[in-house]
Amino acid sequence: MKLALHMNWQPDRRWRLARQLGVRYAIPTGWMTRPASGPMPWSYERLREGQQRFADAGFELPVIGSPPLNAVRLGTDGAEREFDDLAEQLDAMGRLGIPVLCYNWMPLLHAVRTSARTPGRGGALVTSYDHALMADAPWTETGQVGDDLLWDTFRRFLERVVPLAESAGVTLALHPDDPPISPIRGLARIFRSVDALEAAVASVPSPANALTFCQGTIATMGGDVIQAIHRLGARGAIAFVHFRDVRGTAERFVETFHDEGPTDMYAALEAYRAVGFDGPLRPDHAPAMDGEGDGEAMYEDLGRLYAVGYIRGLLEGVDRERA
Repeated sequence: MKLALHMNWQPDRRWRLARQLGVRYAIPTGWMTRPASGPMPWSYERLREGQQRFADAGFELPVIGSPPLNAVRLGTDGAEREFDDLAEQLDAMGRLGIPVLCYNWMPLLHAVRTSARTPGRGGALVTSYDHALMADAPWTETGQVGDDLLWDTFRRFLERVVPLAESAGVTLALHPDDPPISPIRGLARIFRSVDALEAAVASVPSPANALTFCQGTIATMGGDVIQAIHRLGARGAIAFVHFRDVRGTAERFVETFHDEGPTDMYAALEAYRAVGFDGPLRPDHAPAMDGEGDGEAMYEDLGRLYAVGYIRGLLEGVDRERA
């Protein structure tokens, strides 16, 4: 497995820390966004520049995020431009040998949380979600969006984009809905169960149609994470892993340190090995530790650096046991 870290596109302290940890794979931060002017970040030239910048520092790029897809998800004006942007990015990724594109089908609202400062172990700050606090939240400007619309646009998306991904040699990796509960502010969320994720990859069968296996989201679905790895991994459907854990349910949960949640993380890594997964795996969503808490929620440094050491130890144990 390719142990990776979430990193900024430009060199900074996180790059230096990653090198000191011996991490060789970088997952650039966030989804692509459209700038007010200038070349698009998903163009061949911009991606080549970014890839070379990472390569000069000793990193490979196994995964990048998608360009904006809200109009495609909602079937509104602007969808054709977004399809064109995605086609340009897939072509560029294929030419540059960047193998996985991570995307989601959550219109407007992605990883929704109701707090970024919930006290965790030893006073560390974790993110949390309480659906009761969203009960009276207003609808977004899009209004009410139902399951049928999102399933329809998703299937049309796959039918159109999977052939492009196949041609480029890129794998599309769908991230499940986080939190996996519907609706939130009037917006349906359709990938909120393991059954739905399996239906997603079965709807257009192709090696290019796969998943980002986000352990924390799978756990809040109420599913058994280890069983889900075997079930989806047996289909060859896991292209990218977000290695994290939570305590609770989709209605109410808190994020945890990687070593204190309810999931057997050692058994999870054993399961990835058993199904033959050898792709990128990153420690995702870590607590903010002492001296942190003013940066990007879920993506401060110390908790994820702790996670890297923890994962390395687990992987060494798994590999020795298999040997």
